[in-house]
Amino acid sequence: MDYQDINIETIERWISENDWEWGRPIDHETYLKALNGEWSIFLTPTKPVPKHWLNDLKGKKVLGLASGGGQQIPILTALGAKCTVFDYSKLQLDTERKVAEREGYEISIVHGDMSKNLPFKDEEFDLILLPIADCYIREMKPVWKECFRILKHEGTLLSGVDHFINFIVDENEKEIINHLPFDPLVDPEQRKQLEKESSGMQFSHSLEELINGQLEAGFILKELYEDTNGEGRLHELNIPTSLAMCSLKP
Repeated sequence: MDYQDINIETIERWISENDWEWGRPIDHETYLKALNGEWSIFLTPTKPVPKHWLNDLKGKKVLGLASGGGQQIPILTALGAKCTVFDYSKLQLDTERKVAEREGYEISIVHGDMSKNLPFKDEEFDLILLPIADCYIREMKPVWKECFRILKHEGTLLSGVDHFINFIVDENEKEIINHLPFDPLVDPEQRKQLEKESSGMQFSHSLEELINGQLEAGFILKELYEDTNGEGRLHELNIPTSLAMCSLKP
């Protein structure tokens, strides 16, 4: 199996059996609040995206990249955006479709894998929203290049990324046990760790790949913030494990 096929099976099992938090859609009341200007969206586990990162979205074309599940896209639609959601999980897309039907708005739904070339035209979107998904992708630089290609000039990329800290520690987050990069396709012991934890195929990424990779693609990094996992020992110690970035295509 391709490693992404393993990840699709893993994520859909988390949704079906474990009520995965990133597959849990917003409720009707949350959507109504967004229509009235009371809203928040997340790229990382605990910190909401600063509202000035989005500005006025009325009539803007927005792509939710790896964003199925009915969490961010309904909010952005309530703010007036014309949204497309792209995800490799059909369950996540089905949830997105059900929320749109429940709230009575239109949405474009595209099934696909962001580790491959994206099926969109050059300069098609005003905004791309990419919550944490880099840990399920072996290489991120091609993703940044595709995002740059499909964004309009002066378009914005809002991305959440999970960097290397989570990958060096053991399951209880008490000991450093792994070398970097963490790549289960190369290291059989790292693959065994993931299989033991039923975690799919996950990969660490250096800050060079995550930040400099965007700069190499042509983006200008405007702002960023760090976040924790939201639970576990690293969170209790307030050790950041992820970044959110606001980047501009000039």
